[in-house]
Amino acid sequence: MQDLEIYIRDLASGQLSSWLRQQLDALQLDDSDLTGAALKGEGRYQGTRIRVSVYPQAMGKRYTCVVLEGEELPWNDDLGCARSAWRSLETEVRCSPGQWQEGDPVDDEKWWRIDQRGEKLVVWN
Repeated sequence: MQDLEIYIRDLASGQLSSWLRQQLDALQLDDSDLTGAALKGEGRYQGTRIRVSVYPQAMGKRYTCVVLEGEELPWNDDLGCARSAWRSLETEVRCSPGQWQEGDPVDDEKWWRIDQRGEKLVVWN
């Protein structure tokens, strides 16, 4: 099972489902209200089921966390997913570089930031 996680800054209602519909074969997700609790949905890609979890107001309230889980996904890693989101949404997207694991210290934790300035590894703050 593949698990991809990205953080999208200042995501507007409907933007996420619009982007995902361009990438997946099917999508069932109502992202018309991004002010409340977590949202759950599902999609299909190459005949396999994908679980979509959306966590509004994550990481300082300006970011929406999006988690995609499935046997087959359109991207190989978080960075590929984040790049696709950036191209479609044109708003800052962040993701883990892939080295961090639960229990690791977060003092020097770096994240990929993709925005109009380009791609850069940054400390979240």
